[in-house]
Amino acid sequence: MPKVVMYTTAVCPYCVRAKYLLNNKGVEFDEIRIDMNQDAMQEMLQRSQRNTVPQIFIDELHVGGYDDMAALEMAGRLDQLLGLAES
Repeated sequence: MPKVVMYTTAVCPYCVRAKYLLNNKGVEFDEIRIDMNQDAMQEMLQRSQRNTVPQIFIDELHVGGYDDMAALEMAGRLDQLLGLAES
């Protein structure tokens, strides 16, 4: 299963939605709180070239934020990226 990393903050409703979507799919993910770690914030900025949260990565693929991940879900492509789709 691919490694999922999500950069978040404590007071982000889109972060909550993204975590809910992944949890409902039974997908484990590493949550990195950038509001508690300045180095993590710099890492997120460098990796994503974006300054909003959440920023979601599946392996090295930058998915984007919650809206981007939800669009992949609606298009039927998220399960494949997460290794959940049947072959």
